[in-house]
Amino acid sequence: MATLPPITNNPDVRYLGRVLGDVIRAYGGEKLYERTEAIRSASVERHRGNHQASPDAELGTLDLDETLDFVRGFMLFSMLANLAEDRQGIAAEEGADLAAALDRLAREGIGREAVAALLDDALIAPVLTAHPTEVRRKSMIDHRNRIAQLMALRDRGIDTTPDGDRVDEAIVRQVALLWQTRVLRRERLYVVDEVDTALSYLREVFLPVIPALYQRWDRAMGERVPSFLKPGSWIGGDRDGNPFVTADSLRTALAKAAQAVLGFYMDQLHAMGAELSISAHHAVVDEGVLALAEASGDTAESRSDEPYRRALSGIYARVAATYRAITGQAPPRPGHLTGEPYPDPAALRADVVTLARPLSDNGDGLLGTGGALGRLIRAVEVFGFHLATLDLRQNSAVHERVVAEMLAKAGVCDDYAALGEDARVMLLRQELATARPLTSPFADYSEETASELAIVRAAAAAHATYGAACIRQYIVSMTKSVSDLLEVHLLLKEVGLYRPGNGHPATAAIMAVPLFETIEDLEAAPAIMTEWFAIPEVRAIATARGHQEVMIGYSDSNKDGGYLTSTWQLSKASTALKPVFDAVGVGMQLFHGRGGAVGRGGGSSFAAIRAQPPGTVQGRIRITEQGEVIAGKYGTRESATTNLEAMASATLLASLEPAQLSNGENATFGAAMDALSDAAFHAYRGLVYGTEGFRTFFRQMTPIAEIAGLKIGSRPASRKQSDAIEDLRAIPWVFSWAQARVMLPGWYGVGQAIAAFEDRGLLREMAQGWPLFAATLANMEMVLAKSDMGIAGRYAGLVEDTALRDAVFGRIHDGWQQTHDGLLDVTGQAHLLERHPALDASIRLRLPYIEPLNLLQIELMKRHRAGEDDERVRQGILLSINAIATALRNSG
Repeated sequence: MATLPPITNNPDVRYLGRVLGDVIRAYGGEKLYERTEAIRSASVERHRGNHQASPDAELGTLDLDETLDFVRGFMLFSMLANLAEDRQGIAAEEGADLAAALDRLAREGIGREAVAALLDDALIAPVLTAHPTEVRRKSMIDHRNRIAQLMALRDRGIDTTPDGDRVDEAIVRQVALLWQTRVLRRERLYVVDEVDTALSYLREVFLPVIPALYQRWDRAMGERVPSFLKPGSWIGGDRDGNPFVTADSLRTALAKAAQAVLGFYMDQLHAMGAELSISAHHAVVDEGVLALAEASGDTAESRSDEPYRRALSGIYARVAATYRAITGQAPPRPGHLTGEPYPDPAALRADVVTLARPLSDNGDGLLGTGGALGRLIRAVEVFGFHLATLDLRQNSAVHERVVAEMLAKAGVCDDYAALGEDARVMLLRQELATARPLTSPFADYSEETASELAIVRAAAAAHATYGAACIRQYIVSMTKSVSDLLEVHLLLKEVGLYRPGNGHPATAAIMAVPLFETIEDLEAAPAIMTEWFAIPEVRAIATARGHQEVMIGYSDSNKDGGYLTSTWQLSKASTALKPVFDAVGVGMQLFHGRGGAVGRGGGSSFAAIRAQPPGTVQGRIRITEQGEVIAGKYGTRESATTNLEAMASATLLASLEPAQLSNGENATFGAAMDALSDAAFHAYRGLVYGTEGFRTFFRQMTPIAEIAGLKIGSRPASRKQSDAIEDLRAIPWVFSWAQARVMLPGWYGVGQAIAAFEDRGLLREMAQGWPLFAATLANMEMVLAKSDMGIAGRYAGLVEDTALRDAVFGRIHDGWQQTHDGLLDVTGQAHLLERHPALDASIRLRLPYIEPLNLLQIELMKRHRAGEDDERVRQGILLSINAIATALRNSG
C-alpha cells in the first residue's frame, strides 16, 4: 500500500478548531472537553496508521447527554472546517473564470466576435430546488456566514468590527451562539418554509452578486454583454410527488419573490438618491432627465436644482406604486410621493437608462463606468418583477388522469386512458386546434383535477401580473410519449397560455419540457423528440421561440442503471438529440437535473459542463441546484461569485472550443464505453434488483427509516406507499448509502466493468484524453475516498439475517476493492486523489471526525431498533445523521 502524504491543516482550520474547543470547555465543561479531545486524538491516531488506537473505548464511556453534546461538537468542527476550506478557495478551479476562458479561446483562434455572437442568444440558469438534502437549519447557516464575514475582516488586518467589537471576540461569540443553537428542526418543513429559504439566497446573494459579475464580464469583453445569466427556481411550482404544492403555493412563491426584488430596487434607488447630488448649476442636464424630474412631483425647495434626485424620487414613487399594485401590500418604505405603477420591467429600465446615459456621455464618461445605475439597469434586465423564473413540474401520469377527466366531463371522449398513442395524439391535436374550452364552472371535478386546473389558472394570472418571464417552463416528469407533452398544451389552452392558430401560427406562452429520467427513457428521447417536432404546430412554436428545452435526469437514471451507465446514457442521449434539433433548425437547450452527490450528478459543475458532448451546449444550459449544494455554492457572495462565474466560463468553453477528439477517437472511445456501461449495468442491476432480500438488507443496514424523521423537506420520501427501491426517491436512496459510508450509487459496477475490459491501455488513453471519462473517474475517485468498507461492515452488522448480510455485503466489499484497484490502474496513481492533493487533504482531515459519529450512530440505531424509547436515543441518531452529512458535504 502506498504511503500517504501528511495532512497539513490550513491556519483557519486550526484557529477555528481552537475557538470551538474553548467554547466547548466554557459551555460544556472540562469533562466534556477532555472526553471529546480523547476521542478525537484516538481517531486521528488510528487514521495516521496506529492501529492500536481506537475511539471505541472512549465512545463507550459517554452517557446519552454527553453523546448528544459530543455529536454536536464534531458536527460544528466539520462545519467550521468547511468554511475554512471554502475561504481558501478549494472549490475554485483553475481557469474557471470568464477572463481565463476568453484567453483560452483566443489562443485557439476564437475571438471576441464569436463569443459576443454566442452570448446574444445565450442562457445560463442555476435553478434552485427544494429537494431535501440540506440538513442544517437556516439559523446554523446564518451564524456560519457571519463567521465568514468576520474572518474576512481578520484577513485584512482589521481587528475591530464596524460596530466596535473586537473581531476575534466576535468570532468566539458566533461560535458560542452556534454551540447553543438547536441543530434539529422541530417541525417538518412546509412549502412556504422552503420558499423563504430560497428567497434568502436570492435576496441576499443573487441580487447583489449577479449585477456585479456583469460589470466584471463587461470589462473582460470590452463591451456590454447581454444578460445571459438568470436564476430560476422550482420551489412552489414543483408538484411531482409533493401533494403540498398547490396553486396557493405558487401564488405565495411569486408574491414573495416580487416583494423581494421590488424592495431591492427601492433600496437601490433610495441609496442613489443620496449619492447623485448633481446640481443643474454645475452640470449640463439632459432633457430626458429634466422631464423625469418635472414629472416626479418632487417640489422640495432643497432639491430644486438637483434634477437627478428629483427624477429618482419619481422613479422610487412609481416602484413603490408597483409594489403596492403587484403584492397588494404597502411597501416597506412608502415614500411621500405618489406615482403610477410601472406596466412592466422594460418601462422601469427605460427610466433608469434615461438617467444613466447622459452620465456616460458627459465629462469624458467619468460617471458612466457602470456604478449603481448600471447595476440597477442590469438587475432589472435579469430579475424583472419576478426575481427568478419559476418552473412548473408534474408527473405525466397525473396529466393523463386530469385530461381524461376533462375530456369525459366535456363529452368528448369517455375513456381517454384506453386510447393508443396515435389516437391520443390525434384527439389532443383536434382539441388544440380550437379555442373552445373543455372545462365548465358548473361541472364537478375530482380534487386532483381541480388542483391541477387551479395551478394553470394561477400561472395565467402570474403572467398577467409579473410578466411572461415569471414562468417559462412546464417540466413533465416521466415523459414516455408525445401525448404526455400535448396534454400540457391542453391544460395551458384552458387558461389562454396556449392559443390555437386559426389562420396564424399557434403560440405557447409556457414551454412543455420533457424530462427523461430512467435509462429506458434516455434511450427513447431522440425518437420522442423527432415525433414531437413532426407535429407542424409544435414545430412552428419551437421555431418561433428559437429553442426547445429537454431535461435529463441524473438521479433516477443512476438509481435505475448505476453510476457509469447513467453517466454514459446521459451523454449518449445528448449526442443523439443534437441531429434531431439540427434537422428542424431549432436550438437545443438542455436542462441538467443534477443533485449534490456524485450518484445524483454531483461534482464539479465546471468539469461537468466542459465534458458535455460537442455541440450539445450551444450557449444555453440550465442546471438544478439542490439542498446542501445551495448553501455550499451560494451561501456567501464570494462563493456565489466563484461558482456562477465557473458556470459561465465552462459554458463558453463547451460551446465554442473545438472538439478535443477526432472522429476515430470518438468511435473507439464510444465503443469502449458501451462495453464498460453494459458490464457495469448488469453488475449493478444484478445486485440491486436481482438479489433476493436486497431491499431488506438495504433498509436494515442503512438509516433510511431514521432519515425520514429528519424533517428536511416537504416532499415524501417515496412516490408510493411501498418499500420497493423502484418507488423510493433517489435522494433518500443516495443519502442513506452515504451515511453508512458505502456510497454505493457513486461507484458500484465500475470495478467489475474495468476488470472485464481487456485493453487497459485504451482505458488509460481515455482517462488522459477524453473529458467525459476523466470527469467520470474524478467524481468516482472522490466518492471512493469518502467511503470506508470497515465502517460499512459495522453497519452491515445491523442486518438481522447473517447469511443475507454476509452474501450481499461480501459482494459490495469485493466490488469496492475492484473499483478502487481498477481506478488506480487506469489513472496511474499510487493512491486515491494523488493528483488532487488539496481535495485529498480535505477529505482525510474529516475522516477521523466522521468515524466516531458513524460508530455512535450504529450503536444508537441498535438501541432504537431494539425498542429503547428514550427520546435522547432518537435525537442522537438524527444529530449523527446531520453531523455525518455536514462532514461529507455532498452526501445528498
